[in-house]
Amino acid sequence: MSRATEKEQLFDEMAAFNRKLRSFFDARVAEQGLTLARARALFALSRRGPLTQKELAEELEIETPTLVRVLDAMEKQNLIERRSDEIDRRAKRIHMTPDGVTTFEDVHMQAKSMRADIAADVSTDDISAALDVVRRLSANLQNLAGEKVQS
Repeated sequence: MSRATEKEQLFDEMAAFNRKLRSFFDARVAEQGLTLARARALFALSRRGPLTQKELAEELEIETPTLVRVLDAMEKQNLIERRSDEIDRRAKRIHMTPDGVTTFEDVHMQAKSMRADIAADVSTDDISAALDVVRRLSANLQNLAGEKVQS
């Protein structure tokens, strides 16, 4: 098997794994009335604290109108609340409610358990090697993207 074919297979397998993981996770969080997008928003808010809608859209790499629909649904579920930003009153800062924090903690535990189950028969050394490879691929991609922007 040629190296190019192995590289193609690596990218194809990573893409397929990502699609399957997203689908599996989406099905799991649906049991709590969430979608993948809503769960990702909770994770981002947990990591970074209250964010403006613009910051959250950038963090999730989605368009602002798409985020607004996600936030509308999350607000109806009492997971988040929008508050005027103290510095820029035109901007809305997204805060998790106590229900949002509880939901995040539940989903976080589910994600942690899923990761453990999925990687159960993979050694720590193999995880480290895979992580190194993915980080190098990400750095290469970042460098290529930077070159394209500068051109």
